[in-house]
Amino acid sequence: RAAAAAFLPLLRPLLLVSARLIKTTSRGPVIFVDRRVGLGQRPFDLYKFRTMHADAQASQRDLEEHNEADGVLFKIRDDPRVIGVGRVLRRISLDELPQLFNVLRGEMSLVGPRPIIQDELKHYGEQGAVFLALKPGITGLWQISGRSDISYEDRVKLDIYYVENWSLFLDIKILLKTVATILGMKGAY
Repeated sequence: RAAAAAFLPLLRPLLLVSARLIKTTSRGPVIFVDRRVGLGQRPFDLYKFRTMHADAQASQRDLEEHNEADGVLFKIRDDPRVIGVGRVLRRISLDELPQLFNVLRGEMSLVGPRPIIQDELKHYGEQGAVFLALKPGITGLWQISGRSDISYEDRVKLDIYYVENWSLFLDIKILLKTVATILGMKGAY
């Protein structure tokens, strides 16, 4: 929480510019809110900058045949629902910055397993309880290991490995590698 509180004033100009670009280039809210489960299976509203058209969730059914992801995820490399500025925000992970408010609220951490939707828990099997033993993070092993380019199964394995091997040193290592990953702009779409 202290780190999020320290980062927010520094990132305020970037947050304001991102919000303004979204608002002036597309209709709809600036923030996308999605229900996720966190520590102890408590539901919370995850915040992200909206990078798609406001009706993107409703039009997903029409694009199911183009899904490039496995598991319960839905990803299309050149998703037609993504707005112009949204592509840029996603490539450099600026769309994730509003999650700093989730960190301030105590729902997330800077580093942790991915924040998941309720339906994803079944993919974790008996280890679902292990996965929910830590707060989800804005970044994690999945982020520095390939982002959208790794399989869903590998994401699950990385999340469980992180929870079972958590340490402050691992968190610092992930934070440092996250910066390099974002600057490399690989696997983000």
